[in-house]
Order: sequence, then structure tokens, then C-alpha cells
Amino acid sequence: MRFDGSGRWALARRLIPCREWPRPTPASIRADLIAGIAVALVLIPQSMAYAALAGMPPYYGLYAAFLPVIVAAVWGSSPQLATGPVAVVALLTASALTPLAEPGSGEFITLAIALAFLVGVIQLVLGLFSLGTLVNFLAHPVILGFTNAAAIVIALSQVNDLLGVPLDRDAGMLVAFADVLGRLENAHLPTLAMGLGALALMLAARRWLPRIPGVLLAVAVSVPVSYLVGFEDLGGAVVGTVPEGLPAPALPELSWDLVVTLLGTAAVIALVAFMEAISIAKALATRTRDRIDPNQELVGQGLSNLTASVFQAFPVSGSFSRSAVNHDSGARSGLASVFTAALVGLTLLFLTPLLHHLPEAILAAIIIMAVIGLVNIRALVQTWHTHRHDGIAALVTFGGTLIFAPHLDYGILLGAGLAIVLYLLRTMRPRVVILSRHPEDGALRDARFFDLPESEHIAALRFDGPLYFANVGHLEDTVLQINNEHPQARFLLLVADGITSIDSSGVESLHGLRERLDDNGVTLVLAGVKLQVREVMQRAGLETEIGAENIFRHEDDAIEAIHQRIDDPTFDPARCPLAPQRGAAV
Repeated sequence: MRFDGSGRWALARRLIPCREWPRPTPASIRADLIAGIAVALVLIPQSMAYAALAGMPPYYGLYAAFLPVIVAAVWGSSPQLATGPVAVVALLTASALTPLAEPGSGEFITLAIALAFLVGVIQLVLGLFSLGTLVNFLAHPVILGFTNAAAIVIALSQVNDLLGVPLDRDAGMLVAFADVLGRLENAHLPTLAMGLGALALMLAARRWLPRIPGVLLAVAVSVPVSYLVGFEDLGGAVVGTVPEGLPAPALPELSWDLVVTLLGTAAVIALVAFMEAISIAKALATRTRDRIDPNQELVGQGLSNLTASVFQAFPVSGSFSRSAVNHDSGARSGLASVFTAALVGLTLLFLTPLLHHLPEAILAAIIIMAVIGLVNIRALVQTWHTHRHDGIAALVTFGGTLIFAPHLDYGILLGAGLAIVLYLLRTMRPRVVILSRHPEDGALRDARFFDLPESEHIAALRFDGPLYFANVGHLEDTVLQINNEHPQARFLLLVADGITSIDSSGVESLHGLRERLDDNGVTLVLAGVKLQVREVMQRAGLETEIGAENIFRHEDDAIEAIHQRIDDPTFDPARCPLAPQRGAAV
């Protein structure tokens, strides 16, 4: 991001709302209204369930499902992305704040609101300065392993609410789950019946009534049943009194110590939440052919989280299930999310008494049903078969997230760090091959892989990868080894079309190689040097040192020139395995 006039204008443009919404028509408004109602019917019970998962009183989920939904739609770039409370972000919130305060307490709520503010600031800054590419540090295998493990942890964390058995939050999630299973005889049977009944109802709706939201059906059935049987009087946990009215705006309580404490977790949540949101937005864009701007989406998500903080809510993100409902219901623009938020607002104003008798076991069942679809073991196996390093990163993230649960951020940080280390290890030893002419197509190919004869007068090799400080030693060792294996060769040809970039260490390495080869009576010749690499060599004076007569645009030009310079009377160009011929090195 430049800080000239154009840079300031680019910054300002990201803060302009609704600039790409299509002109509304009666047909599009009707479609958005239908989609908005459909999403709201899913969002209202889901938001309360995710609030409980985040350690907040359930009605705070309605706060998170109100104004943040509108802000994300107005400032984002995806017409169908449905923002609000989501399972993974909710659990990350709970895992970060539980060591600091008792879930559901006033202190915990204050911390959650402050966390949403920090998440929003981080996302907004990244978006305004076009730094959305930083999310690429969370590689796909890491996200895959984390998502699978997080889904399992989320499901296990709800088993105690299905059974009506207390959960020891101070122990690890796996230990706490084992403890819950060890106390099955203490299960509260009415609670278990409510939870299992809700699961069965949602599964049946998914199978036989796919047009009816299962979560809505479960809530619509369970609330009157809970009231009629006196579920609360039987010892069952219910949502209880939900304050009427819209949340009042207030700035979050922040101190320097609190910012330092929460900043690391906020950064993780900001990146994970944005990764989830942008993945959903891109998936929908492939169907609708809409243009998605990742940095604009970051701005939308950042402003949404800032709004959540100001209006007493916890961090939010894009939801896959609700975005799918939004798209499948025919949403044309972000106006659908405005209608969704309006229905949530009406619920807060007039319908909260109806939620008093909603059993918490129903919320647990809703969460379990929502995260079942996130478990994709087949994708983990496929990643392992595709690339072993990616498989290792995915499995380590998966295992680390399970082991460290409920501290999920530890698992994803472990996976992200390992992915970077494995990438560095791969780039430290890039592919370096000795080249020879293939008789069938005349292309330069890996001589030892294809069992081709090697030239005695020219040692030709290709380096595939960026040449930088971490792998210059590998290039030096390989070049010197090849030089020793070809004692009669007076020329060493380095085909450099695979070198995509070079740093000062790479320049110094080529400088040292040229000197050592020259001492041995060998001339270093370069071919296929990319423009960006050649510019660095020119600035460093390396091009002048090597000599323009030893740098060629194409490897065949280099081979032809070398043939003319070989003074060995026994040398026959026609019989040389590196005869000059147009062809690509592969």
C-alpha cells in the first residue's frame, strides 16, 4: 500500500459501503427477503447455541447475530456470505478466555467483548493495507487438520450437556470427556431424552424434509414440550430469562495489560475466522461468478467484529451452513443479510419470552449437528497421499489440536509453525539435475533419471527453485561434485530458467562458484536467466564479472557457443550428448 494520493484513495475506497450491490428490483428484493427469512430461522437457534459454546449466556448469540450481520454484508464483497456466530470461533473464544475468568460471568463477558474488538482491529488493518495474503501462512493442510480436530472437540464438549453431567473445564478436553463417560450412571434422563430426541428430529428432517431447517424444527418442538412437561422443574437446564430489547452500544473495557494478554489469541482468531469466511465466499463465487476481493472481505469482517464488540457480542465470522442456505434460497445481494438481521432484531424486541423454556440440551444437539459436516477424514488421508510433508503438517495439527484442547490456538500455531519449517526444508534442497539430450524429442532432460549419456566436455545442470540463503550450500556442493565427476569438462553450464528469485546470499554463492571453477580451469556459463534474477545480478556487478559472453537467453545458444570454444581436437560436436538443438529442458 503506497502512501501517496492513490494509496490514500485505495484506503478510502475500502471504507465505502455497498459500492457493488446490484440495483434492486421487485424480483431481487423478494428473493433476498425469502433468503433472509430462511437464514434467520437457522441463525436464531444456532446463534444461541454458539454463544453457549463460547462460554457466554445464550442470548448474547442474538446480539452477535444482529448488527454484525448487516455490517459484514454492507462492507464485504460477497453477496451471499452469511456472517455471525460460528462454532470454531466460538470454541476458540472459550478456550482463550476460560483460564482468565469463569464462563458466563461478568468478567468473562467483558473479556469476550474486548476480544471481539481486537479481532476486528486486526482484520480491519490487514484489509485496509491489503495484507490479506498473510492468511496464506495458515496452509490448507493446517486448516484441514485443525478443522477436523476442532469439530471433534466441539462435539465432545457438548456431550455433558446432552447427558446433564457437569464438565471439568480445568482438565484437558479428552480427560474431561473420559470423566463424563465414567459418570454415565449419573446422567439426567429427561435431559438425555431431550438431546437425543432433538438429534433424531434434525437427522430425520435432513433425510425426509430437507426444505425445513432441522434446527428450527427441533426448537419449535422442544420449547412447548419443555413447557408442558415442566422440564425446568424436573431439574433440566433451560435458557431462562432472555432480556428484551436491543443491545445498548458501549465501548469495550480495554487496558494495556489486557491487550497484551489477548493479542496473540486475537491474531489467531482473526486469521482463522477470515480463512473460514474467504473460503466460503470463494466457494460461493464459483457458482455465482461474483468477484471476491479478499482485502475488502477483511474490511467487512473487521468492521463486523468491531460492531459486535460495541454492541456487547463476541467474535463472529462467515458461516458455511448459513451461507449455503442463503445461496440456495436465492439471495441476490447483501440485502438478504439485512432482512436476516431485521428478524433477529424483532426476536430481541418481541419474542424473547418464547425462548425461556428452550432446553440447553437442544443447543448442544444443534452444535453437534452443525459440526458433523466439518469432519472429513478422507481429505486428511488424501493430503497424506498427495504430499507427505502436507500430510505430516495436517496430522500434527490434528493431533496437537486434540491434545491441547480446549486450547485450540496451540494446535493451529503448532501446525502453522511446522508447515513453515517443512517448506523451508523443501526449499533448502531443491531439485538439481544433470542434463542431457533425449533422443526422442530432443529436449534437455534429467540424464540420470532417463539413463542418458553425459557429455565429457560440458557439465550441464539445472537448478529448480529460488536461490537464497537457505539453499546456496546445496547448490555449491552439487556444482563442485558435478565438476569432480567431469574432470575433462572445461565448461559448466547452469540452466537457470528454474531460478525464480535470488538474494544477496545467492549472488555471493555464484560469485564464489565462478572463482573456484575458474581456479580449476572451468568456465561458468549461465543460460535462461529470468529478468528479475538478471536485474539483481546487474546491480551486484555479478553479470559483468561472469561476462556477457558467458550469459545466454537460451540453453541451446549457450551449448552452440560452448562447442565453438572447445579446443580439444578429439571433440566431435555431432557425437556430443549435448548437441545444440532447440528444445525445452524438463
